[in-house]
This record gives sequence, structure tokens and C-alpha cells, in this order.
Amino acid sequence: MINDLKKFLNEEQDPKAVEKLLTKVNGLLTSGEQVEYIAVQKKPVVNLSPDCIALTNKRIIFCRPRNLGLSMDFQDYAWKDILDCHMKEGIIGATFSMKTVKGNMNMLDYLPKAQARKLYQFAQQKEEEMVAYRREHDLENKRAIAGGGITVNANLPIPQNVAEQKEDPLETLQKLKKLLDSEIISQMEFDTKKTAILSKM
Repeated sequence: MINDLKKFLNEEQDPKAVEKLLTKVNGLLTSGEQVEYIAVQKKPVVNLSPDCIALTNKRIIFCRPRNLGLSMDFQDYAWKDILDCHMKEGIIGATFSMKTVKGNMNMLDYLPKAQARKLYQFAQQKEEEMVAYRREHDLENKRAIAGGGITVNANLPIPQNVAEQKEDPLETLQKLKKLLDSEIISQMEFDTKKTAILSKM
């Protein structure tokens, strides 16, 4: 446990708060999930049970102790659902805030500036990964809607009457052009299909 703690104490986090949080968060982790960073609130007044943020490779977890630290309120957000993260430095500490794709917001203030910067740095890296993930996901949905979905039983023989109903090559090219204009297929995919169609004419 001591070695686990050392990795999270590089920005002067409160060791007792980190130990307490790590014990509880480890019980929430799913398969393949691991804690990457923990930031601990540091208010200017005595705070025996500070709020914390735990970042894992799969989500952000806001941890807020209740009833003098006897219970804990957890709010977690999967990285794929997070639209934006912000950090604002003030005179006393910094505030870390996040917004989901559905418009939900959460924040934690009085974070030591070094810890808030680490949170922000990690969150920005994840944001970039999720932008690429969402773009790919949207592209797959557009392709499926346009009829470029999954082919089931592709090896089955085509019935005689269906095989005879060959589509007009010009009609096919027009459909492909519409897909290209809608950015459902790339220019390279369009050119490849176009060459294949023209070679059969």
C-alpha cells in the first residue's frame, strides 16, 4: 500500500486523504481500470475530510466525504462522455471543472495549483483521445445509416433473379458522389470505387 501511495504524493497531496480515498476507489474499479492520479482539496481553513478527484484510465471520479468523513459521495464520468475540462487558477488554489456531452457540469475548488495543472494536463490528453473516438464513432453511424453497414452472410450464393438486376454504373457513381459530399466516405474510398466501376464498363 505504501508503494501505491508514493506514486500519488508527488504534488504534496495529504497522505492520509490519499490513503483513505485510494482504499475506497480501488473497490470501485472495473476490469482493466487503474487510478492514474489523485488531487486533494486544500482549503485555507482546517478541513479534516477534504474533497478529492481521482482520475483513472476510464473515468473522472469526484469524491466528497459526508458526515465528518464517515461516508463518501462518488460522482463519476466516463472519458467518452466528457466534452470539455477547464482549470482556473486563483490567489488561493485553483478550480478544476468539467462538462459532459449532455451538458452536465461538475467542479472542485481549492485545489493546490500543481495538482490542478496535473489534472488538467491528464484531462486534455484524454479529451484529444475522445475527440478522435467520437469522430470515428459518428463516421461509423453515418456509414451504417447510408447503407454501408455490416454485411451478413456474405458467402451465400446470390439468387439468379437478383444477380440479373445489375445496378446502372452511372447510378452507382452518383450515389457514391453523394456519400463523398456528405463526408460519409473519404476521397480515397470514392476514387477506389469509381476506378472499380469504370473498369467493369
